[in-house]
Amino acid sequence: MAHFEKLGNFIEDLWTKGFKLSDRDVHFIYFGKNYANAEEWLVIFAVRATIQLQFKFDESFYIAVLEYLSQNKPTTLREAWKLLEKRGLSKQKDPRTWE
Repeated sequence: MAHFEKLGNFIEDLWTKGFKLSDRDVHFIYFGKNYANAEEWLVIFAVRATIQLQFKFDESFYIAVLEYLSQNKPTTLREAWKLLEKRGLSKQKDPRTWE
């Protein structure tokens, strides 16, 4: 994922791939972006991680991931994944263990 990818384009791309977010989900994604004062690439990463780990868009999981990442300020995708793995989250583990 390129850091320059726009959030709106990412959401549209999800739609074309068959993953349809509701209007409420989209509004919440932008709310989280503003709430966490996060860069777009980090918001996109948080949405993608939420979907990959939860197999759906889960608002509370998304905001927890976004807040955690925003506080720890990763600069690369690799650093962002390492931060999530440090919290015990990976694609191989049960995502419901987030605390």
